[in-house]
Amino acid sequence: MSRLLALALASTLGPALSFAALSFAAPLHAQGAAAAALPKPEYLTVEQLRAKYRDPASRFMTIKGVEVHYKDEGPRGAPVLLMVHGSVSTLRTWDATTARLKTRYRIIRFDIPGYGLSGRISDEVAANVQPLDITEGLVDALGVKKLTFVGVSSGGTMGMYLAAHRPELVERLILSNTPSDPVKYDHLVMPQSFIDATARTKANNGFQDMDFWNNYLSYFAGDPKRISAKTRAEYYDFNRRVPEKYPIALVARIGDGKQATIEMAKVKAPTLLLWGNADPLLPEAAANAITRYLGSATISRVLMNDVGHYPPLEVGDRIAQLIAAYVEAGTPKL
Repeated sequence: MSRLLALALASTLGPALSFAALSFAAPLHAQGAAAAALPKPEYLTVEQLRAKYRDPASRFMTIKGVEVHYKDEGPRGAPVLLMVHGSVSTLRTWDATTARLKTRYRIIRFDIPGYGLSGRISDEVAANVQPLDITEGLVDALGVKKLTFVGVSSGGTMGMYLAAHRPELVERLILSNTPSDPVKYDHLVMPQSFIDATARTKANNGFQDMDFWNNYLSYFAGDPKRISAKTRAEYYDFNRRVPEKYPIALVARIGDGKQATIEMAKVKAPTLLLWGNADPLLPEAAANAITRYLGSATISRVLMNDVGHYPPLEVGDRIAQLIAAYVEAGTPKL
């Protein structure tokens, strides 16, 4: 893949996978073709998204000056699972897994501020609030003393930082396709339809239309047929939310990897890697890397060769079964 297209993909994934936000770029002839018939950008406000997508389980809490949308489901006395979404996603990433587990676990999920139904990020919040402040503020306010952290993509990065900072809180980690190094894109081979959709996005001032999200979700899936029309429409809607001034302010970031390496070395919580091995971005080599960095933790691994970058989106029921098996029978006794 060309360097220009790598930069384009980095711009799309950057806010959620915690890489520097880069401008979309594509060959000039592709941009010219894309500009021929551009859809009119139709952004949605937070209020419009809430009117469409909030449900009886939706709750809101103001933490450090930002309104956080969260769900807290399941028996109060049950073991707690804190589930955090990743790339360009929302707490709906965990819908299928939650439905399977919420009768036996207390499951807490939230939209990272700036995404989903959570509030917008002010200048003051961007300057003074760290991503971990939101996670800690939520679980502390809910009275949680022990939890299992379950994260996908950059959501897993948040979990590693929380486990390093609050070892008394995090009993175990369950991570799916989480980066541990600054991510590179030069190995990716994108289909022409995705290249065209990316060029069209650039020509349309960054607006990602429905065709873009169909290409994106299919490309990062092990089996595109598993990604429902409903999920695809939700990704389109939530990612045409009125653009944030600080899109990655409250996303846990790998950055240049230096501080992340220090934090990962502190993690001692038993860790399960549930890895989509058909992920074109973070295949098995990334699972091997995170295993090395978490050198003080006991690591268990399940590599799923038929699954891509977002395992809970593709195989939510399977993920639920694996989570329960690890929590109830597979966690090492240290």
